[in-house]
Formats: sequence, structure tokens, C-alpha cells
Amino acid sequence: EVELVESGGGLVQPGGSLRLSCTATGGDFDDYAIAWFRQAPGKEREGLSCISRTEGISYYQDSVKGRFTISRDKNTVYLQMNSLKPEDTAIYYCATDFIICTYFRYSYRYWGQGTQVTVSS
Repeated sequence: EVELVESGGGLVQPGGSLRLSCTATGGDFDDYAIAWFRQAPGKEREGLSCISRTEGISYYQDSVKGRFTISRDKNTVYLQMNSLKPEDTAIYYCATDFIICTYFRYSYRYWGQGTQVTVSS
């Protein structure tokens, strides 16, 4: 069974950095896309970034482009977050499936439990 485990969240001051990790187990992920989403209180879950497994091509939403970097090392995907803002406060989730990269959340069957990121002074 496919499982995803996120880690790396926490409390950081505005302008600070965090690196989130997402480790996938239980499947052959060579052809799986892995994406990062976040959900703030009272808001819809939004896609932030995605990396294709085969080509390693990465994609970013405009809201995080230039500040966040997605990367992968075998079955672990990282999200390096720099220049964090209070509006980045949310629960961050990784998701994966045997699909091409998309920000449509319902395309992904497999989700991690989420990790809280709080940006506050």
C-alpha cells in the first residue's frame, strides 16, 4: 500500500525558511508525479508545486514561484521554502499518483497526513 509521510513543518518568522520532506513507500514511483498542496483555515486546498517522476520536470504556482523549490531524491521529495510570509501559514500535504503533474487535487489517490507550517513573528 502506498504511504506518504511528510515532515519538516514548524514555526518560522517572516522571511525565514523551512524544508519539507515527503517520503513515499509501498509502490514503484518511477512514473508517479508528486505534488505539494496546502490548506489554510477556511480555504480550499491549493496546489503549489509538482515534480514529474520520469523527467524530473518541476512546476510551480505563481504564488510560490521564485520562493519555493521542489526536488527529489529517489522516493523522497523536498519542498524548500524561502522568504516565507504569514500568508504561507497552512497545513502542507504531499500527494502522488500514476499521473502527469496536475494541481487538480482529486486526481491524486494518495496523500500524506500533512505538516503544519506557521509563519509568524
